[in-house]
Amino acid sequence: MYTAVKGIYENGQVVLEEAPPTRRKTKVVVMFIGDEENGPASSSRGVRLGSLAGQGYRIPENFNDPLPDLSEYM
Repeated sequence: MYTAVKGIYENGQVVLEEAPPTRRKTKVVVMFIGDEENGPASSSRGVRLGSLAGQGYRIPENFNDPLPDLSEYM
C-alpha cells in the first residue's frame, strides 16, 4: 500500500509536513514536484501548448467524430 505524505526538501533534507503512517524502518519513494518558480523551464520535454500555432498545422474538422472501426461498440 502507498501513502502520500507532504514535505519540503531544503538544504539536502526532507522535512515532513504530516506524520508518517509508521514509525518502523520502511522503504520510501521521494517525488520532486516541480513548479514554475523552481524548475528549469528549458529542460522540459515535449511540445508546449500553442507552440505550433501559425506553423501550418491544424486539427481536422472530423477529429472528434466516432471511428468507423468502433461503430459496433457505440
